[in-house]
Amino acid sequence: MHIYFSGVGGVGIGPLALLARDCGYLVSGSDLYESEMTSTLTSQDIRISIGQDGSQIATEHTSSPIDWFVYSSALPKDHPELVFAQQNNIKISKRSEFLNHVLKEKKLRLLAVSGTHGKTTTTGMLIWLFQQLKVPVSYSIGTTVPFGPPAQYQTGSEYFIYECDEFDRNFLDFKPYLSIIPSVDYDHADIYPTQADYDYAFLDFIAESQRCLLWQESADHLQLTDTANVSILSPNDPGKQSIRLAGEHMRRNAWLAVQAVHEIFLQTEPAQLAARIGSFPGTNRRFEKLATNLYTDYAHHPVEIAAVIEMAKEINPNVVVIYQPHQNIRQHEILKENGYQKCFESAKITYWLPTYLSRENQNLPTLSSTDLIATTSANTKTQYIEMGTELLAKIKEHQNAGDLVVAMSAGDLDHWLRDALSSASDKI
Repeated sequence: MHIYFSGVGGVGIGPLALLARDCGYLVSGSDLYESEMTSTLTSQDIRISIGQDGSQIATEHTSSPIDWFVYSSALPKDHPELVFAQQNNIKISKRSEFLNHVLKEKKLRLLAVSGTHGKTTTTGMLIWLFQQLKVPVSYSIGTTVPFGPPAQYQTGSEYFIYECDEFDRNFLDFKPYLSIIPSVDYDHADIYPTQADYDYAFLDFIAESQRCLLWQESADHLQLTDTANVSILSPNDPGKQSIRLAGEHMRRNAWLAVQAVHEIFLQTEPAQLAARIGSFPGTNRRFEKLATNLYTDYAHHPVEIAAVIEMAKEINPNVVVIYQPHQNIRQHEILKENGYQKCFESAKITYWLPTYLSRENQNLPTLSSTDLIATTSANTKTQYIEMGTELLAKIKEHQNAGDLVVAMSAGDLDHWLRDALSSASDKI
């Protein structure tokens, strides 16, 4: 079977192309731009076309007829590749239908990690622990990791670990053997108009799970109690404090992963697993070190921002933040909750970039950086800046002064920074 993945450069679709290849399918795909993910796929001999005007998929179809077209939620209904698939009677689906096909075909039990914050890290920690126990495991994670490909099917595996995103209600298409929820706040206002809509979706997700593991505050928020299929963890569990990782949110994610693996393999002692998770090497864009005193992180929500600054201050008390807000629609929701008031307070200074715009509601007025900065407290030191030579000079200045600089973005700041690092003659 020939499967074509459209939008394959994204972290949701790209890993599934690797999974499909491992399962023995003929795989090809396309994206508008080259990326780290398209480079990873190409290095694995998967045919990737850059460009999506319709000619790329037509060439693939002529070479070897496409049986299944899997596409990203970001594709508009009139997208040339989607139209081509419809006109040529090719099976069409989003990623969840394909993944459910693999789960059924390979008889895999789904361990689904979903939540507002901590999905990627917790998913990576689960994969890492399975590897440390030398237990075969299949998985898909929405980033690159230093201890394996972004996704794989491993012969002999019984479990499939999946970063199960709530965006586009993707997570409601699954029936997990065990769901693991690091946190529940509120996000994706373009999909869930209210906090109640968001919460009800998580309750539906939990109801579809055979078992669920989550923290006490999330259970309280969702008005859940310990039952036969819901296990609630206390934030005061002393086992969590034994984990040797910087950052309270990292220790929480790690302890959640430890308890999930212990629940699956009762013979493994949590203390033994906690010791192993202390050497977890991390994942791409989750407090990833790019250079001396320079880190990058995906944080773009006030809760995540505060957590990353707290973690950074365990390493260095002088933390400098470069912040790129993500989506105008998301900024409106953050301002409703006065979310920026305190989250940057403990940073030495925050350099504030223009908002990265994506999937926007055109009826909403665009909030300026001045609008957003004005909502921070008097104890927050900020400076507006744009990506360019001035920002690079500021970064180098702070690095040389011994400050820890962390770039926070779900937009293009990370890519720009990596390019700047690789091309600079005088390395920052």
